[in-house]
Amino acid sequence: MSCGLIADLIGELPLILASSSPRRRRILKGLGLEFVIEPPGTDENTEDGETPEDHVVRLAGMKAAEIARRYAEGTVLGADTIVIIDGAMLGKPSDPPDAVRMLKAISGRWHEVLTGLAVIRCSDGVTVRGFERTKVLVRELSDSEIDGYVAGGEPMDKAGSYAIQECGAAVVSRVDGCFYNVVGLPVVRLSLLLKELRGEAR
Repeated sequence: MSCGLIADLIGELPLILASSSPRRRRILKGLGLEFVIEPPGTDENTEDGETPEDHVVRLAGMKAAEIARRYAEGTVLGADTIVIIDGAMLGKPSDPPDAVRMLKAISGRWHEVLTGLAVIRCSDGVTVRGFERTKVLVRELSDSEIDGYVAGGEPMDKAGSYAIQECGAAVVSRVDGCFYNVVGLPVVRLSLLLKELRGEAR
């Protein structure tokens, strides 16, 4: 059953998720939404001089635009999530040693999670974009804890190499901001963008 809070804001159907993320799928299902999954093939590169905020919003927009071209009607949702520590952007690890490097970088420290969102109405191409920022504190992790976590495989497809909604919950001490942003889909920000797309006051 749909809660209505989000479903009532979606204009053109179908709702199309331009993402292969199982975490984003679970959030949308938890909201009782029916949607189509269309993973994009967007190259998640970083442009010179690009800020983290510009980066996530640009990639979310590129992902959504790629999928929107395939539909005459519908509402496409694109998203991109990164972790920021010491000004550096951490995406998904390329291999286990990279995951270890990321976890050592955020161990015992605060970092930021940014998710960019883009929503496109396919019939006329109208697009709204935005991002959400959340601060996360990771407890001090021993080398053996990091090695064991990485060996279990969970970090390998996660921005920053941890999953707050899964085993990674055992390493997060505090969250300042939207929890669902850390998972990969900030629900409140999404609802505000959907209202903006409909021309309603934010």
